[in-house]
Amino acid sequence: MTDLSPDHPAASSPSVAEAFARARHRISRAARAAGRPDEDVVLVAVTKTQSDAAVEAALAVGQRTFGENRVQEAQARWAGRKAVLPDLNLRLIGPLQTNKVVDALRLFDVIETLDREKLARALAEAGSKLGVRPRVLVQVNTGAEPQKAGVLPGEAPALIAAARALDLAVEGLMCIPPVDEAPGPHFALLAKIAAREGLGVLSMGMSDDYETAVRFGATHVRLGSALFGPRSKPAP
Repeated sequence: MTDLSPDHPAASSPSVAEAFARARHRISRAARAAGRPDEDVVLVAVTKTQSDAAVEAALAVGQRTFGENRVQEAQARWAGRKAVLPDLNLRLIGPLQTNKVVDALRLFDVIETLDREKLARALAEAGSKLGVRPRVLVQVNTGAEPQKAGVLPGEAPALIAAARALDLAVEGLMCIPPVDEAPGPHFALLAKIAAREGLGVLSMGMSDDYETAVRFGATHVRLGSALFGPRSKPAP
């Protein structure tokens, strides 16, 4: 599970390679249209439920930043690879339970889904035990959707302050706009909160709206189906 030779079967997968090329081109085009350099935007490949072959194909085209939704699934996929790929960057983009915090900090470089003070305290305590300073993004529920994780926009400053007081490395914000609303206003709101709080990282934009997110200042876009195709549903 190291870098692949050109004749490795995963390395020659045209669909994944072409999908990455398309996505990188579209990110670059959107960044230039917004007057931003290409390197301002990091492509985060979302590999939840993906096959080993798909992951190897992504690695073969030079992808090193990945997002995962579940700690246990990510451990199975990445623990061995991380030991031999020092430039791998793993980001937790799904909800985190406090009883999974230690495992999460051992595996992930950044936790993008800090959404409550209880979790901030758990991260700080686990970080102290492990001798690391947790790097986090605060997830903001920009649409105030009751079924969705994230702190409400008006409560974000208080959570950011609490996390900073616990010596967490608060790097930025993350959001997932409502699926039935135009994403632009939600991205603009997230950018406004980040600017007010002096935060430089904006993780926003997924497969259907990442070019819009780049125009509104996204520094990280999280793409799954745009790279790997629709996820197959688990068998009943």
